[in-house]
Amino acid sequence: MTDFVRPRSPCGPVFPILLGVALAVGPLGSVLAAGAPVLWGAGVKPCSDFLATAPADPSAQALAGEGYRRYQEWLSGLVTGLNLATGGDVLKGAELDAAMIRIRANCERHPTDDFFNAAMRLVRSLGEPNKN
Repeated sequence: MTDFVRPRSPCGPVFPILLGVALAVGPLGSVLAAGAPVLWGAGVKPCSDFLATAPADPSAQALAGEGYRRYQEWLSGLVTGLNLATGGDVLKGAELDAAMIRIRANCERHPTDDFFNAAMRLVRSLGEPNKN
């Protein structure tokens, strides 16, 4: 049997890219904002698109459609990349479902955000003391 799950070393060509993403969204982001990073996938969609796919009742997440799952998969990739780049857990032990609920709340409070900014608002709030 082949073991498909192997821990990866943050070495190689992927690490500098992920580190760049972490720096661009962290405190140095405003310094590096001269050339805005290119975002792909669900992250560039407006919060209104996400809210149209997100179930109003958090307990209905398991029944959510394919559109909602695309956002969840995109978030999973973002969080994985940030975790690899920072060497930590940017969700501070929270489950992905809980993160999606908080992002929905962020989108409701900040409807002009895109999904990426709503997700990063959550990540930043989890990194600040007394904000949880």
